[in-house]
Amino acid sequence: MSKRIEDKIKEIKAYLEQLFKIKPNTFKEYKKDFKTKAACERYFEKIAEAVVDLATLAIKEKGLPAPEEDYEAFKTLEKEKIIDLNLAEKLKDMKGMRNIIAHRYGDLDDELMYLAISKEIENDVKLFLKIINKINQEDK
Repeated sequence: MSKRIEDKIKEIKAYLEQLFKIKPNTFKEYKKDFKTKAACERYFEKIAEAVVDLATLAIKEKGLPAPEEDYEAFKTLEKEKIIDLNLAEKLKDMKGMRNIIAHRYGDLDDELMYLAISKEIENDVKLFLKIINKINQEDK
């Protein structure tokens, strides 16, 4: 396995672990604590950026054509049958939400954000890490 991919997987796992240490147990707690909300958003942002980096590294390792835009990395991996369409769409949506957070393109829906950090990010990102880890083990 590529050392860079291995390091990126470790980085993402650490971010996930840190996010779950600070994430409130309920939406009500999340909504009322602006400091925790801001920290959760920042971890979401860091995870999304690292996942895009990992997708790009995987594409490079496989010798596939580099995507022109970040979000296209998931489409490339889907087209190459590395990830399925459902996961590609979810990861692309995660990247889109990251852009909303980072660039403040409008109001962020707190309920949607809490759902994303409570359930979706963990499942989707862990599945993605498992797939990338597996293909890189095969490449050894």
